[in-house]
Amino acid sequence: MTKIALAQIAGGGESPAGMLDAAGRMAEEAAAAGASLICFPEQFVTGWSPQIPPGSGEPLDGPLTAAFRRMAQRSGIAVAGSIIEEGQGRRPRNTAVVLDAGGELLAAYAKIHLFSPDGEDCNYTAGDRIATFTVDGTTFGLAVCYDLRFPELFRIYALAGVECVLVPAAWPCCRLPHWETLLPARALENRYYVAGVNTAGGPAGVYCGGSLAADPDGTVIARGGAGEEVLSVEVDPAAVHEAQSRLPSLSDRRSDLYHRLLSKL
Repeated sequence: MTKIALAQIAGGGESPAGMLDAAGRMAEEAAAAGASLICFPEQFVTGWSPQIPPGSGEPLDGPLTAAFRRMAQRSGIAVAGSIIEEGQGRRPRNTAVVLDAGGELLAAYAKIHLFSPDGEDCNYTAGDRIATFTVDGTTFGLAVCYDLRFPELFRIYALAGVECVLVPAAWPCCRLPHWETLLPARALENRYYVAGVNTAGGPAGVYCGGSLAADPDGTVIARGGAGEEVLSVEVDPAAVHEAQSRLPSLSDRRSDLYHRLLSKL
């Protein structure tokens, strides 16, 4: 079993330093409760925006990643955070990073599906690859917010042997029923754990938490309220393999046929 923590925190406070201090306290709380990893919402330090705040982009190994590294080292657990990664001649990327308990970079995932209804696709560069990493014997994958609406990405993670996908998000209250439907669906159809951590609060009450984790049968095993809190979730890799053996939908796929059908569109 791997215990993880979902840090439902109010994103985009006036002071980034204050946000990081609050996050650090959550990481220490999670570590004291026996968690091996803590995951924070999408761009929680600055608050998610489809626009690029001037001067906000930074290298992958820049100041915010360094702050997550120190947080991991102080708490003694892995930390999954979020940065605006500078584009090096192109638009920035919305990137989730994971540092292990010693501060080493385990994974970096740039959001593949950008939220076009608000113009995120006009201001960011989309990612083009998955990211997997292992903590305490469990293999994790990363997706970010709007990615949840695209089952193709989650199926690729299943075929890659992932046992839990983490979904840091800034998912608004007005579409929270979609979040509550899609997270268990992604878990059930792929027979693994999905754990989504959402922003709480924010400007004009846009976000209202509701962080959620579902097991390989699509059963909700943890659900957050509307305010700030740290949810504890236990992930059992053996349960993933048992579920996939009990109902072998992944091995019953017709990948040979799908490509032919797609070519006829």
